[in-house]
Amino acid sequence: MLKARYAILLDGGFVTKKLFEKNKRVATAEDITDLCGDLQKSDQLKDYELLRVYYYDAWPSDESTSMPVSKQRHNLSGTPRYKQSQSLYDQLVMKPGFALRMGETKLSPDGWKLRPRALKDLKRQPRALTDADFGLDISQKGVDLRIGLDMARLALRELACAIVVVTGDSDFVPAFKFVRREGVKVLLATLGHKGVRQELKAHSDFVLS
Repeated sequence: MLKARYAILLDGGFVTKKLFEKNKRVATAEDITDLCGDLQKSDQLKDYELLRVYYYDAWPSDESTSMPVSKQRHNLSGTPRYKQSQSLYDQLVMKPGFALRMGETKLSPDGWKLRPRALKDLKRQPRALTDADFGLDISQKGVDLRIGLDMARLALRELACAIVVVTGDSDFVPAFKFVRREGVKVLLATLGHKGVRQELKAHSDFVLS
């Protein structure tokens, strides 16, 4: 008799941030697969079979812009962050049982925003602005939407009886409510994050340590 299936949904931005805090270095594909291996050992999943791991993030922007003060051209595709992100995605997509669901990143029309620390410094002691006082103003599009839609699809098509969601974002509460009403068990993994709202935990069936 076939076991009931479950899926693991990884909020990529959240996962890589928590792994960086833990390991004090940029997360690798092996770090993420190790994390999934740990999740699969949960007693709550012993009667289930893994369907797939879904990883959600946004493609790094390859746009170019001018530095805010010096006006030198700044090509985002040449930055270490771009290369690290692209390398991670290239490795993850080749991992067995992994599927990537990617949104996009976009620069704001101005491209830059003043860093909070620079603003404090300027209030304390006025001086000329430098490029280092600014950070890129980038927004992600479509990541949370893809997570919510996949949760609904897995539930409505009866592809999974349980879903493990690795996130700390309370915006997913409506999606949690929906799939639970459809009879799907929701397991939340917060990776020890301290800022998780109680509402997110309340609408999960289990919170995995």
